[in-house]
Amino acid sequence: MTNEQDWKQEQERLDQVTEKLQARIEQLEPEVAGLRNQANDIRKRFWEEVTVNTGSHEDFEETVHSISQQEALLSDRERSYRMRQQQWRSVNRLLPSPYFGRIDFNENGMGFTEQIYIGVSSFVDADGMSFLIYDWRTPIASMYYDYSPGTADYDTPGGRITGQMELKRQYQIRGGKLQNVFDTSVTIGDELLQQVLGKGADPQMKSIVATIQKEQNAIIRNDNNRMLIVQGAAGSGKTSAALQRVAYLLYKHRERLKADQIVLFSPNPMFNSYVSTVLPELGEENMQQTTFQEYLVYGIGKGMQLEDPFDQIEYVLNEQSTQAYEARLQAIAYKASEAYLQALRNYANWLGREGMKFHSIRLRDRDLITAEQIKAQFYNYDPSIRLANRVTLLQEWLLKQLTGLERQEQDADWVEEEINYLDKDQYAAIDKELRDDRSIFEFSRVYEELRERNSNKVRRDEGDFDYAEQEEEMLRRMLVKEYFAPLRRSVKRMKFIDVVGLYTQLFDGTDVYAAMTGETEVPKLWEAICEQTKEKLSRRELFYEDATPFLYMKELVEGNRMSTEVRHVFVDEGQDYSMFQYEFLKRLFPRARMTVLGDLGQAIFTQATELYGAQSPLIQLYGESETSLIRLVRSYRSTREIVAFTKSLLIGAQEIIPFDRGGEKPLLLQVESSGQLASRVAEQLAALRAEGYDSIAVITKTAAESSEVYELLQAQNCPSLRLVTKQTPTFEKGTLVIPAYLAKGVEFDAVIIYDASSKTYYRESERKLFYTACTRAMHRLVLCAAGEWTPFLAQADDSLYELR
Repeated sequence: MTNEQDWKQEQERLDQVTEKLQARIEQLEPEVAGLRNQANDIRKRFWEEVTVNTGSHEDFEETVHSISQQEALLSDRERSYRMRQQQWRSVNRLLPSPYFGRIDFNENGMGFTEQIYIGVSSFVDADGMSFLIYDWRTPIASMYYDYSPGTADYDTPGGRITGQMELKRQYQIRGGKLQNVFDTSVTIGDELLQQVLGKGADPQMKSIVATIQKEQNAIIRNDNNRMLIVQGAAGSGKTSAALQRVAYLLYKHRERLKADQIVLFSPNPMFNSYVSTVLPELGEENMQQTTFQEYLVYGIGKGMQLEDPFDQIEYVLNEQSTQAYEARLQAIAYKASEAYLQALRNYANWLGREGMKFHSIRLRDRDLITAEQIKAQFYNYDPSIRLANRVTLLQEWLLKQLTGLERQEQDADWVEEEINYLDKDQYAAIDKELRDDRSIFEFSRVYEELRERNSNKVRRDEGDFDYAEQEEEMLRRMLVKEYFAPLRRSVKRMKFIDVVGLYTQLFDGTDVYAAMTGETEVPKLWEAICEQTKEKLSRRELFYEDATPFLYMKELVEGNRMSTEVRHVFVDEGQDYSMFQYEFLKRLFPRARMTVLGDLGQAIFTQATELYGAQSPLIQLYGESETSLIRLVRSYRSTREIVAFTKSLLIGAQEIIPFDRGGEKPLLLQVESSGQLASRVAEQLAALRAEGYDSIAVITKTAAESSEVYELLQAQNCPSLRLVTKQTPTFEKGTLVIPAYLAKGVEFDAVIIYDASSKTYYRESERKLFYTACTRAMHRLVLCAAGEWTPFLAQADDSLYELR
C-alpha cells in the first residue's frame, strides 16, 4: 500500500487523465458523426455525381474517370471514419479504468526518470508528443511484466535499451476512482491477483492484461519460432495468454497482419463463444475461430457423413462390452500414427503405377466416358509426372471430351423427344432468351452458320427472324448444354475420381494392404478393423479416426488445398490432436507459424499426442531449431486446497504449483445407492447457490449420463438448470449439467462430480478424464458417489478433503 501523499498525487493525476479523456471524447464524437454522415451521403448520391456517357471512346474514358473519382472520395471518407471511430472506441474503453500499472524507468545516459503508465491502449496528450498512457503491448511496457525494481531492459527496433526500474506500482480503478494502489517487487502483487482470482466465473473469458505473469508474457511476446509449444497445467492461463498473444501480434505487425489471417482451432463450438469477447475488449477484431471437425466436414464435403470426436469418445467410454470394441481401439491408435501416415504416402506412389479408381461419366443412364477409358487415359500419361498433376491433365482431357460429345449429342433422338415435351412457358422463356440483347452475339453466330447450311430456308425481315428450323437447332443446343452443365461441374470438382473406392481398397486384407503400402506391421486385429471400416464406408460414413487420413489421401490424389494467406495458427487442447492432424495442418497452412497449447494431464482422447519430447510430432515436423517450449506449472484457477487435491489424482502432477489463494477443502459425499444421488446433489446445489455461486457445473462422465441426470435434477425442482450437449452454442451462467469432455477449457465457481464411484470411473484410461472434470472448479469442489469411491482417490491423503 502507498502512503497518503502518494494516494493523493495518484488521484490527482487520474483526475487529470480522466478529464483529458473526456475532452478527447467530446472532440471525436462530432468528427465521427460528421464523417459517418458524409460517407452515407456520398454513398446515397454516388450516381448523381457521376457523369455516365458511353457514346464515344472519349466519353467512355470520362465516365470511368468520373466513377474512379467518386470511389476515391467515398473510400477516403470511409477510411477517415473508421480511423476516428477506432480512436473514439479506444478512448471510451480507457475512461472507466485508464491504466492498471506504472513503472518509473531511468534509462542509462538520459539523466532523468520517466513515469510510464500502462493501460489497454495508448493515449497521447494534446501536444501529440507526451504519452499519458502506454499500450501494454509496447516494448517499454514489457518491463512491467518481466522485471522487479532494479536493473531492467527492453528491446526496440533500434536495439536494446537498459536502465534502472525505480518503482513498480499496480492500480485498481473503477469509474475513474482509485480503489487500490500496490507497490510491489514482483510482476503482479499477490493482493491484486488475489482479488481478480477471487471473483466468480464469467460466462465469457476476460482479458488478463492487468495480471499477466512473467512466464505468460514470454508466450505473448514470442515472435522468433515457427512452432511455439505451451505445456501448461490445468488453470495455468494457457488460453488466456494465447489470446493476449493474438492481440500483441496484431499490434506489433499491424501494417501487414490482419485478424482474418489468424486461425484458432478450439475444442468445441461452445468454447468459441467463451473466448469471443477477449480481443474486442482489447480493441482488436476477432480472429477466425473454428473446430477441427468443422474443417474436416468442409474439406470432405456433403457426400460423406462424419463421426465427430465426441461420438468417438462416447463409444470408447460406453461400449466396452461389445465384440468390436478392442478392434476399434486398435484402429483409433493405428490410424493416428506416423506408420499409417507413411503408409498413405506409399499408397499414393503405388496409385501412380496402378490401382486408380474412377467413376464413369454418365448421361441419361448411359456411359458417355467409361471408367475404363478414364483409367486408360490416366495411365497413358508420363509416369514421372506427379500423381496430382496427372489428375489435373486428366481433368482437362475430360473437359475437352465433353465439348466434343456435347456437339454430337445435339443430333440424338432423345433431344427431339425432350423438345416435343416442352410446355408453352418453357418455349416462351427460350424465345425471350433467343431475342434478348445479351444473347445477340451467340445468336448471330448461330444464324450465320445456319444461313450457310440453309440459305434457301432462311430470310430476314425488318430485323427479325422467321426461324422454325433455326429455333429447333437453338433448342437442341440449349437443351444439351443444360444437360452437360452438371457434368462439367462434376469434372471440375474432381467427382470423376472414386475417392471412397480408393480409401476402401486399403482394407481389402493384410496382404493387399502390404502390397499397396509396403506396411507389414499392422494391428493384431487388422482383419476386424478392415471389416469395420469397409462396412462404415459402404454407408458413405467415416469413423472420426478415418476422417483426417481420408482427406489427406484425397489431397494426395487431387492436389493440396492450401491457405497461404494465414500467418498464425493457434491450436487449443493440442494434446488431443494426432500426428496425422498436425501433418495435415502444416500442409494446409504452409506459411503460418503455429502456437500449440496443451496439457498431457488432460489428454482424454485415445489418440493423445506428446507435445514435446522424443515422440513429439511437432518437433518432427518443424525441427528443434524452429521449436520453442514454454512450461506453465502454476495453477491460478483453483484454490490451494483444490489444486492440492487434484494433484493427487494424477501421476506425475507434483510439479504443479498452486497460487496461494485459500478456500475450503473438496467435499466428498457418499450415499448407499444411485437413487439417493439426485436428492443429495440437489441439496448441494441449493447450498452453493445460497453461498452466492451462480456458475455451477454438475459434471458427468458421458452425454448419456448427462441427459439422465438432467431429468433427475429437474424432478428435484432445481432452478436455472441447463443441459449442455455438443450442439450447445454458447456458454452461460447458471447450473449446467455437462459431460466432462465438453467442460474442457472452461471454468466454474463450483463443480459437483455427480458420481465419482468405482462403478462410473474404474479404468485407468479414464483417470485423466476424471482429473479434467475436477480441475474445472475455481472455489468449491464436491464429489458424490453411490457406493465405493473410484480407485483414483486411493492415493489422495485424507487430509486433502472433507468426507461426509
